[in-house]
Amino acid sequence: MSPLRPLTLLLALCLSSSLQAHPVVGDPARYVSTTLAVQGAVEQAQTLDLPALRQLVQQHPASVTLKRQPDGVSSTLRGVRLRDLLAQARIVSKDHNDVKKTIIIATASDGYAVVFSWSELFNSALSEDVLVYLEKDGAALGDDEGRIALISAQDLRTGPRHVKWLQRIDVKKVVE
Repeated sequence: MSPLRPLTLLLALCLSSSLQAHPVVGDPARYVSTTLAVQGAVEQAQTLDLPALRQLVQQHPASVTLKRQPDGVSSTLRGVRLRDLLAQARIVSKDHNDVKKTIIIATASDGYAVVFSWSELFNSALSEDVLVYLEKDGAALGDDEGRIALISAQDLRTGPRHVKWLQRIDVKKVVE
């Protein structure tokens, strides 16, 4: 066997584990999220527990169906659009151009974070399918997703902006 082959295999193993969105270390139950904070550059910061989130889902229901390739399995997710949560918190804006300098960061209890621009969420079709979801295929989320999760279902690859164990939404101005 070539002396490079074991090194190549080791490198491949290391890289494959680092490419996972949420590498689970130990029991996933320790990451379970049961509240969601919406904070930062908003007029009304909020911490929403599961009953409050379920009430929002009732007021602003949204669902997406994800089709996975190549196995063809699909899942239906039910929750509330991220833009509806942000509209409720009211993003701070001094003038109509101020929001164009705003980013939204969704962070999981394990530290994983993803970023959206204001334009993606309020000025594009993508926003229809950026979902904070509580149910998958008619059942509450399990420990593996943490009761509260987020996905950007229109992304070409949904994995990078799939946030299991969603805990916090931070609204930030990137330029003053």
